[in-house]
Amino acid sequence: MISFKQLPIEAKAAVAAGVVFFSMMLSRSYLAEKLDFRTRRWLLRLQMALFANTLMLMGSLHVWRSTVTTFTRSSAASSFCFMLWKIAVFMFLALAHSSFFTLLFLVAEEPYFFSLAAYTCLGAYIILIFFLFTLGSVEQAYKFLAGRGAKAGTGNKSRTALKPVLAVLLTVVLTVVGLLNASQPPSVNSVEIPVHKLPSTMNNLKVVLLSDIHLGPTVGKTKLAMIVRMVKALKPDITVIVGDLSDAEAKIIRPAVEPLGELDSPLGTYFVTGNHEYYTSDVSNWFELLKSFNIQPLHNENVKIVSPKSASDWFCLAGVDDIEADVLRYSGHGMDLKKALRGCSSEHAIVLLAHQPIAAKWALQERPDINLILSGHTHGGQIFPLNAGAYLLNPFFVGLYQVGQNTFVYVSPGTMYYGIPMRLGSRAEITEIILRSP
Repeated sequence: MISFKQLPIEAKAAVAAGVVFFSMMLSRSYLAEKLDFRTRRWLLRLQMALFANTLMLMGSLHVWRSTVTTFTRSSAASSFCFMLWKIAVFMFLALAHSSFFTLLFLVAEEPYFFSLAAYTCLGAYIILIFFLFTLGSVEQAYKFLAGRGAKAGTGNKSRTALKPVLAVLLTVVLTVVGLLNASQPPSVNSVEIPVHKLPSTMNNLKVVLLSDIHLGPTVGKTKLAMIVRMVKALKPDITVIVGDLSDAEAKIIRPAVEPLGELDSPLGTYFVTGNHEYYTSDVSNWFELLKSFNIQPLHNENVKIVSPKSASDWFCLAGVDDIEADVLRYSGHGMDLKKALRGCSSEHAIVLLAHQPIAAKWALQERPDINLILSGHTHGGQIFPLNAGAYLLNPFFVGLYQVGQNTFVYVSPGTMYYGIPMRLGSRAEITEIILRSP
C-alpha cells in the first residue's frame, strides 16, 4: 500500500481538500448549535479559505511547471530576466491564494489596494488555468491524431514552450479587458413585464432591482454611493435588493453602507437575504442596520403595495430567506414559502423576491400562481470561463424568462461583482422594471 508520504503533491493537496471539506460538513452538522455566532463565523470562513487554497494548490503546481519549470533547461534559465520571471509567477500565485483570507483581515469602508491586487490575481489565475488546460488538451489531441505521441523532437519542444507563452498573453489581455469592464458604472437595463392581475391604476409602476453588490474586500462606499445616485435618478416607485448586499459583518462595514439611507422610493425599499448574508453569520444585525436606513427586510413575509391612486388596489410583494440558510442550519432562517405568501391569494398579483434562481424554480413548483419572481445570484457568470458553469448550474441564468402563461422570472446579472473586480462575458446592471397591467 502506498503511504501518504509517497503520494505526489497533487494527490496530497486533494487529500487535504477532502479533509477540510469533511471538517466543514462536520462543523455544520454537529457544531452549529454548540458554537456562538462569532466563533462559527470565523470557523466557517477559515474552513472555506483553506478549502479553496488546497484546491488551488493543484492548479498552482501546474501553473508553476508550465510557466517556470518548462523553461529551466533553456539557455535563458540562468539569466536575470528569468529570475525576475520566477519571482513574478511566485508573487502572482501567492496573491491569488491570499485573496480568500482578505475577508478575515482586510475589510473596511473602502477597499485596500492589497485586496484589489489579490482578487485581480485570482481572476487572472482562473483564466490562466483555463487556457493552460485548453491548450494542453489541444496539444494532446494533435499528437494523438498525428500519431506522434511517443516522439520527442525540436518541434514538440517548440510547441511545449509556445503553450504557456500563449496562455499568459491571452490571460493578460483578458484580465485588462475584464478590469476595464468592471470599472465602468453598471448599465441601466429597462425591462417591461406584464403582470397578470396588476390593477390598472398601477400600470407603469417602476421597480428598480439591485442584487449582488457584495460590499467587502473589493467594493466599498464609493461604489455604493454611485449606485444610489443612479437609482435615485431613475425615480423608482419601489426599490428592491435581492440579496448578497455584503460579505462582511454589519459593524465592520457600517460606514460603507450609509449611502443606502439616501434611497427614498415612495412605496418603499425592500431587502431579502442572499447566501453571502448567511456566510457573515450576522443577519440579525444586518436587518437592524437596514431598518435604520428605512429599508424593510422581508424575512419570509410579505407586504401589500397599495396603489397611490386607489387604496383598494394593491399587489402582494413577498420575500423568502435564501436557501443557503437551510444548508448552514442558520437558526430561525430558511426558505419558507408558505409563511412568506400567507395572505397572498391568486385574486391579486404576486411578486416574489428570491435570491437564487433555484429558489424561484422551487417556488413556482409549489405556487404556480406567482406572477413575477425577481432573483440574482448568478452574476451572469461574472468572468469567462465561469459563465458556462453558472449557466449549467441554474435553471434561470440571466435576463427575463416566461414560465407558463402568466408568470415571469427576471434574473439580474448583479449590480457589482463578488471579490474579483472583473467582468468578462457579463455586465453589471441596475434593472429598471416597468410593471404593465394586462
